[in-house]
Amino acid sequence: MFTGIVKDVGTVIAAGRRGSGVRLTVRYTDREAFGDLAIDESVALNGACQTVVALGADTFDVDTIAETLKKTTLGSFVPGTVVNLERAVRPSDRLGGHFVQGHVDCVGEVTGVRELGGSREILVTFPEEFMPFIVPVGSIAVDGVSLTVARVERNSFAVAVIPYTLGNTTITGLGEGSRVNLEFDILGKYIARQQGLLKNASGNRSRISEGWLSELGY
Repeated sequence: MFTGIVKDVGTVIAAGRRGSGVRLTVRYTDREAFGDLAIDESVALNGACQTVVALGADTFDVDTIAETLKKTTLGSFVPGTVVNLERAVRPSDRLGGHFVQGHVDCVGEVTGVRELGGSREILVTFPEEFMPFIVPVGSIAVDGVSLTVARVERNSFAVAVIPYTLGNTTITGLGEGSRVNLEFDILGKYIARQQGLLKNASGNRSRISEGWLSELGY
């Protein structure tokens, strides 16, 4: 479990194929936050939960499997790619963002960026079947960063990003055409499911409903 409060911006220094997956080596800069990282711990890379499989002096390795490559932007990572990093939350931590699982729902695309006198508005489109999971003034994780939804339109939403977030995450580098990992609020997902919003008008399960229900063992 994560909170969407990024602790460091790291850099991918190696990306190599391992069967159907990819092994990524990431260098971190904040030794205070990541210096005691251990093998088998979870780290979110641009919002995607990954397991540490090897450690270096200031690096860690993760094995990204085919399913993750299919649902996220991690397959596009190459040496030099900068990534948002967050370690798993401890029960004693302050919950500064919102509940983030690190289970990316889909990839969105930035379709607009507008300066707002110090802050910045970013417009993102996403697959329409995820519309039930997003509401104005709700929370969403964009590349692992907890942000507040400013407004919702048809299969798109806008977020207003404060200067601190721009200066301390990869959000500052997003431009029109950038692809981003999106994780919708888990609370919204459960509410939507309870209200039956994942079923289409004929009562048949929608494609996304099938995916969620199969994951839950139904």
